[in-house]
Amino acid sequence: MFNIEKYSERIFEDIKHFTEDGVEFWFARELQTVLEYTKWDNFKKVIEKAKISCKNSNINVSDHFADVGNMVQLGSGAQREIEDVMLSRYACYLIVQNSDPRKEVVALGQTYFAVKTRERELEESFDELTEEQKRLAIRNELKVHNKSLAEAAQMAGIQHSKDYAIFQNKGYQGLYGGLGVKEIHLRKKLKKNQKILDHMGSTELAANLFRATQTDEKLRREKIRGKEKANQIHYEVGAKVRQTIKELGGTMPEDLPTPEKSIKEIEKEQKRKELATD
Repeated sequence: MFNIEKYSERIFEDIKHFTEDGVEFWFARELQTVLEYTKWDNFKKVIEKAKISCKNSNINVSDHFADVGNMVQLGSGAQREIEDVMLSRYACYLIVQNSDPRKEVVALGQTYFAVKTRERELEESFDELTEEQKRLAIRNELKVHNKSLAEAAQMAGIQHSKDYAIFQNKGYQGLYGGLGVKEIHLRKKLKKNQKILDHMGSTELAANLFRATQTDEKLRREKIRGKEKANQIHYEVGAKVRQTIKELGGTMPEDLPTPEKSIKEIEKEQKRKELATD
């Protein structure tokens, strides 16, 4: 089981640098050490895989991976220039996704950079949206990813609806500090027929989106098989997302306020407005 106490997201924050213009970046050599790669040549292979992933996503590689030279002190007191790479947050995300998943620190990095990269995407695209529009957008994205997660869980051996309910509950327990679906439902004071995801603010929905996408990717990437193993993975990913929120000074999901309007109410209002403008 992943030991969330052994590592802290600070290890990634502590090696973060800024350009004169205030743009954040990481040096590959420092990230190599944090990710416990002893040989630069081995880590360079991971970087190359990350570059391919970047290129395949139709994103300019040079915008995220910049080759540089850094001076290092030798034992004799002399200095020598070594090759290095300036990495964007997105580049770091791709690197940890292509790193050895058996390493606990790599698993932590996958969650950390996924969360921060996703936060940045949401910030950039949602700046002009209202809270209700943000909720609708994230909830709709969650519907899509939950379908993909259900498929990944089925591939792992979770075939029946009862087993899938247990699997989902494990993810919530990890993210909500032990609280499962029933406890969250009670905490939000919802009726039996009301879905908890329809009564979350954008921040809480985003945390659950991270949980779902990262569990989906991990189940598929590591070819997880067996109900117990899949349940454990979902719990651990939820716990890692929770730990990331804690490290970043965020509010725990169970402590976030429940919006007055449900997603269904917002959708109805939106449809009425659309009909009124037709």
